[in-house]
Amino acid sequence: MMPLRRHRLAFLSDTGWADVRARAWDAQAQACIEHWAAHRLPLVVTRQPQADASEGPIALGLPAPLQWDRRRLAIHVPRSALAWFDEFPRAEDAAGLLPRIPRAAWRALVRQLAGCDASARIYGAYGWQLLTGLPCIRESSDIDVWIGVRDAEQADAVAHHLDAFAPRHPRLDGELVFEDGTAVAWREWQAWRTGRARHLLVKRLDGASMADAPFVRRHAPALEMAA
Repeated sequence: MMPLRRHRLAFLSDTGWADVRARAWDAQAQACIEHWAAHRLPLVVTRQPQADASEGPIALGLPAPLQWDRRRLAIHVPRSALAWFDEFPRAEDAAGLLPRIPRAAWRALVRQLAGCDASARIYGAYGWQLLTGLPCIRESSDIDVWIGVRDAEQADAVAHHLDAFAPRHPRLDGELVFEDGTAVAWREWQAWRTGRARHLLVKRLDGASMADAPFVRRHAPALEMAA
């Protein structure tokens, strides 16, 4: 089975859904759970309660669409309840959901990221609307992307293209995710790399902390040398 990672989609088995449906939910949450189970929709891997995620229950999230007031349901299941994992839709799939004016700029951004050998996945309201077919996007919704990166050089190139995305509405937000699963907000990474910020928040499967020496050695060794 694939390792856990934030933003990874998790699909439950029939037995897993039966267990979740039988829990004590309020009426609104129960209706949402019933819809998710009936349509075999995914949950998303969230922050885990312990560093070693191979033991104990798995923490998953269900960000409900507008019809269930955008509630965020926390669901813990045993590993045996997981059927398979998948990923959020590719960024190019979101073009049809965007207002007409930004679509050309969005497609250009996708091409620029491909030129960096990077592929963006769309999560948040846009990602969940693509996955569920239900209304999730509001006028104020950001476009949330996560992009897998190998090293600082690729992360810098990706952040440059994200920053140059011309339309300011919807706002482009999201994370750069390194191969070891650590993730940083792309805006914060860019500010840190250009010296506009002294600290960088690094998100991991079991929590978040400021960038430490091991993170710098692994992902931005040039900074360590400069220090």
